[in-house]
Amino acid sequence: MPLANFPLRHHGRYADSPIDRRPFFAWPQGRGLAVYVALNLEQYAFGEGLVEDLVPGIPGPDVLNNSWREYGNRVGAWRLLALFRSLELPVSLLVNSALYAGCGPLLDAFRAYGADVAAHGRSNSEHQADLAENDERALIAEVTATIAEHECRRPAGWLSPWIAETALTPDLLQEAGYGYVLDWCMDDQPVWLATRQGRILSVPYPQELNDSAAIIGRHMGARDFADMVIDQFEEMTLQSREQPLVMGISLHAMIAGQPHRIRHLRRALAHIAGQRDSCWLTTAGAIAGHAAQHLP
Repeated sequence: MPLANFPLRHHGRYADSPIDRRPFFAWPQGRGLAVYVALNLEQYAFGEGLVEDLVPGIPGPDVLNNSWREYGNRVGAWRLLALFRSLELPVSLLVNSALYAGCGPLLDAFRAYGADVAAHGRSNSEHQADLAENDERALIAEVTATIAEHECRRPAGWLSPWIAETALTPDLLQEAGYGYVLDWCMDDQPVWLATRQGRILSVPYPQELNDSAAIIGRHMGARDFADMVIDQFEEMTLQSREQPLVMGISLHAMIAGQPHRIRHLRRALAHIAGQRDSCWLTTAGAIAGHAAQHLP
């Protein structure tokens, strides 16, 4: 029997939709390209759970990699905040809720700057992909309540730690009141995802223009990563003449916050900030809010 008679399993969240065959909509002031910078602020347990390693394979207690990760919240994030402030760049802050227990002054500083906070699970020492429905629902509720208590408002967006979902994650997020999710990287425009009780918006989040994937995963240098940011911006600016697009830049404090990388990141972000009159420099939350009202 022909293979075509055996359809592949599909997630059922969205249908195929070629980007050049969609109804047109525009960003504010008729801009074609929306650009946001996402800074991941993450908390890891010492000596247990999942890790992001600079030097893999070290047996525990792994002081080298643990202290490298903690550099991000102690030093790197503060340097990045100063950079964002100097360029007057909006910030989408993706926060592990466990950070409120240990890094309060850092979150206070980003709150004072006006960062838009989205939930990034409880900790990056864990993922939710193997949770039962009730356990995942409880995790989402705990994270939401912690962020709401400190930020005085509920987070509207969610990025799962390690981009790891269960088959029910979009359903549970929508039922918990979330408006958008950043886990899906299949498009350059926001896309509605079907859920069992309605829909939730997928806002494009970069898996290539991402310092973790590029620098730690593929061993790209800081200069090359900065060049990639500039090239992405220039090419997407050109493409956005045909349809509105979203360009996200994903940063992690312990990676992008290293001095030699900030040197090149400053060059890339300054290039974008210098063209703010031709694009929409914004946050993931603002993109979701606008798209929810105007996306067909």
